[in-house]
Amino acid sequence: MGDGPTADDSPNATVREADPDDLLDVMRVLDAAMLEADADAVRERIAAGEALVAEADGAVVGALALDGSRVEAVAVRRTRRGRGIGSALVEAAAVRTGDLTAEFDPRVRPFYESLGFDVEPRSRRLRGRLRRER
Repeated sequence: MGDGPTADDSPNATVREADPDDLLDVMRVLDAAMLEADADAVRERIAAGEALVAEADGAVVGALALDGSRVEAVAVRRTRRGRGIGSALVEAAAVRTGDLTAEFDPRVRPFYESLGFDVEPRSRRLRGRLRRER
């Protein structure tokens, strides 16, 4: 095995609004990332147009759920992490909403900071805000 990039290292994912047929795939991505997600709540986010998916090779490889401008959850399949898919999902959400906020575990702080979120402590979790001009 070589150490250089492979064809599979690029995002090669298309971000789009989730539709009702994506519910099971979205739940699988969120569950695999060990994020607590209620299927009814995710269904509501999809119906409200507040859920995005990243699709590659005909499969959902990432998902993001919003509640207004608050990121409720963002996850990428383990085999696709580190390739810009999560960043693409957050960027697409920011384009749609402008400013974004998120509460998250300190272990993912570098991800949010790399996207330009200002991060502050909030009990055991962190809160981040991304400001975008429309």
